[in-house]
Amino acid sequence: MGRQGSGKPPLVADRRYGGGSAKAAKAPPRAAAPKRRAAAPKARRRRGPLGWLVGLVRIVLHAIWSVVWRAGVVATLLLGAAVAWQASRLPGVETLVDGRARGSVTLLDRSGEPFAWRGDQFGGMVTAGEVSPHLVHAVIATEDRRFWWHPGVDPQGIASAVRINLSEGRGPLSGNGGSTISQQTAKLLCLGRPFRRDEWESEADYEADCRRSTIARKVQEAVYAMAMELRYSKEEILTIYLNRAYLGAGTRGFEAAAQRYFGVSAREVKPAEAAMLAGLLKAPSAYAPTGNLQRARDRAAVVVGLMADQGYLDEAQRAEALENPARLSQTASARMGGAFADWVMESGPEFFTRDTTEDVTIRTTLDPRIQAAAQEALSHVFETQVRAGSKAEAAIVVMSADGAVRAMVGGRQSGAGQFNRATQALRQTGSSFKPFIYAAALDLGLHPMDLVDDTPLCLSIVGSGDWCPDNYDDTFKGRITLTQALAESRNIPAVRLSEQVGRENVRNVAQGFGIGRDLAAGPALALGASESTLLEMTGAYAGILNGGSAVVPYGLIDVTLQGELEPVMGAGGGIRERVIQETAARELTWMMWRVTEDGTGSRARVPGWEVAGKTGTTQAARDAWFIGFSADYVTGVWMGYDDNTPLSGVTGGGLPADIWRETMTRVLAGEVPKPLPMAPPAGGGTSFVDPNGVLADGSGEPFRSTGDPATDAALAEAFGAPQAAAAQPQAESDPVLDALLSILGAQ
Repeated sequence: MGRQGSGKPPLVADRRYGGGSAKAAKAPPRAAAPKRRAAAPKARRRRGPLGWLVGLVRIVLHAIWSVVWRAGVVATLLLGAAVAWQASRLPGVETLVDGRARGSVTLLDRSGEPFAWRGDQFGGMVTAGEVSPHLVHAVIATEDRRFWWHPGVDPQGIASAVRINLSEGRGPLSGNGGSTISQQTAKLLCLGRPFRRDEWESEADYEADCRRSTIARKVQEAVYAMAMELRYSKEEILTIYLNRAYLGAGTRGFEAAAQRYFGVSAREVKPAEAAMLAGLLKAPSAYAPTGNLQRARDRAAVVVGLMADQGYLDEAQRAEALENPARLSQTASARMGGAFADWVMESGPEFFTRDTTEDVTIRTTLDPRIQAAAQEALSHVFETQVRAGSKAEAAIVVMSADGAVRAMVGGRQSGAGQFNRATQALRQTGSSFKPFIYAAALDLGLHPMDLVDDTPLCLSIVGSGDWCPDNYDDTFKGRITLTQALAESRNIPAVRLSEQVGRENVRNVAQGFGIGRDLAAGPALALGASESTLLEMTGAYAGILNGGSAVVPYGLIDVTLQGELEPVMGAGGGIRERVIQETAARELTWMMWRVTEDGTGSRARVPGWEVAGKTGTTQAARDAWFIGFSADYVTGVWMGYDDNTPLSGVTGGGLPADIWRETMTRVLAGEVPKPLPMAPPAGGGTSFVDPNGVLADGSGEPFRSTGDPATDAALAEAFGAPQAAAAQPQAESDPVLDALLSILGAQ
């Protein structure tokens, strides 16, 4: 039954779904809504000062944002264009791995082994895929841990570096730079600007400019780095970096550094070695293991920790690397021949040494065994006989009789680049000059057993008055032989002999043997008032050993360009013209042997060996020398202060003779003793008078008589022999010699 009176029509399906034939009932019309009255306009609110300010800020910010995003879009487009343009100009990787402006010099010792390097060493191109994985890991862990993911710049790294710099009180760009390997490579390439000699005073100036850090340079660096990322693969960028990085000791690239420090290729380095090489990137000179091995190891330990933290080393590898740090190769650890190498570089032609643009190999005369002997001897004497803290210096030169230098120690600190006292220090020679006086006399025909007066002497010097030399012991011995005068290094006999033989003759002999400096013009020439270097003096004594011919000291044997078989130049030294007769040289050698046997050089004696030499001490003991030789080697030693301070209690026959003996004992160790090439007077050296009253030597052969019984008696007394009852006259008289002898014996 339907509901009535409800006022609503019944709900049927047709009405719900619009189906059926029945027409939908019309809805009653709605009553029209009453018209609303138009609202009166609202009154405009008044803005206060704060409202005006807020509005103004909104307008400004809106304007800024409009400019910024547009500028950002423009800057991005310009940056992209700059990166793309720069990338299009980049050359192939192969042309960038070796960017040296000068070549390298490798110095080989006499057996062909390398012992020193100069210039910019480049071991050859290696790729990131060829080198040891440990090396790649060490470099990335140390320099750029996000290298494989960033686009050339690392905003996170830059922000971190700026924060660290500011927290440490530095400028935002001072100290940590946050540079990626790509940016460092851009700097190594100097943003593509090559070194040109016509634009830069030196390569150092060019490199200093390339390393400048300014805002503008950082922007250019970032653009260049992103261009490289666009042009090259990550492996190619790393290859450039591995080949161009400077790693101390003149090495460019990890291949050269691995060979220089460890004697292996970069392909073979172990974790400890890789860590030490990567540690050099922070400060190549400060952390170079050839300069301070412990400092380099401490830095390598930090790198090992970074490698372990970033998962490149497991705990066992980390422990192994820390417990067994990298060791230098034998050649690198020896630090041998620095002064010698510097001398060879200075003495060779510039275009093959100091300014070479080629890779050059120089064979030298250096003997590593002898070099080590000289270095050890110097250290031993200073450690055991010189007071701690002494600033005294010393130098040593060892050479063969032909002038081939076998060892050179330029000072107590004998590294490369140090002041070389063997070749650069001009010092007064003192009594070490006296052998040239006796050489001149013997060459003119005098005899080692001839007599000379050791009595007070005064010479008048024009403009200076009288000059009266003294002997070092302030005593006079009267008539003595030339041999005794030299053995005891007596000054007055040397002056008398120089004056009588002629200063010009003495000067010619000294200059002929290689003392090429300006020699003193007055009689003080005889007492070594002139200056010379240790190298020159040792070379001059080599002329005595070799029989009287001059030598030019040399260290360079030949020069070969890399890749060539034939040398481009050979040695420039060796034996030259004869200066004195061989007989005179052999007699002088015998006289110098007496110096070491019973004269001022007795502390230089080497047991079992015949050695000869001469001491030298200058006025106020500012310089002390001992130069001498065995049958094969000539060794010179100088000792003094760089500032010319007098030595205390040191003469040439003291510490210099000790250094000489320690050097030669080591040099001659294991060799069969050889006799000196000397000619004793009439075959002997210890004189006595036989029962027949003839002045003779130990072999029974008579010495040449002076013709004066009193002189012969003095000669016998000088050598500790019984006085001769009568001396045999000479069979034949030499007028020139007799005249000289008469002058020498005159009071």
